[in-house]
Amino acid sequence: MSNEAKKFPNPAPLGLAGFALTTWLLSMINAGWFTGDAIGMVLACAFAFGGTAQIIAGVMEVPRGNTFGATAFVSYGAFWWSFALFVLFLHDKVPAAFVGWYLCLWGVFTFYMWLATFRSPKVLQGVFLVLWITFFLLAFGEWTGSAALHAAGGYAGLLTAILAFYLSAAEMQIEMYGRAVFPIGQSTATPAPTLAR
Repeated sequence: MSNEAKKFPNPAPLGLAGFALTTWLLSMINAGWFTGDAIGMVLACAFAFGGTAQIIAGVMEVPRGNTFGATAFVSYGAFWWSFALFVLFLHDKVPAAFVGWYLCLWGVFTFYMWLATFRSPKVLQGVFLVLWITFFLLAFGEWTGSAALHAAGGYAGLLTAILAFYLSAAEMQIEMYGRAVFPIGQSTATPAPTLAR
């Protein structure tokens, strides 16, 4: 890593952790572990950690020249803001079919972001693979009214969160020790660590 690159800290551990924690909380509700009464804590995290902290991480990627990291973190940070605003102000005013389209379009975005990870570490590929599946399961759950699909989306979200937490920890180890203590399936085509440049 060059001296110039060292001037900018790697925001990936922060962005991934914000995404993972908020995704885990919401996915526990989607999976049926908790009722909708727990949504308040999800909204608090969606605004503060999943939303704001991720957007900050995305902005921190800009001077590093990391288009993928900036796009991913700002976008999913904005997702959490939009989700929280929807639950607070629009939940009873938007048809389920339209919510399904909202989730589906996030699935489309995540799918092409996943396509951009093919030369990246396997764990990063896994995060985006399971995430687009999560969005589509939840979308079809909204369209069909299927509780089973909704729960499946919740469990897929839990797996997404586990992978994102793992990658956050691995990125932190890379920053602290200069090597991947936790294996991430680093591609030989891309020696730079995952979301970092």
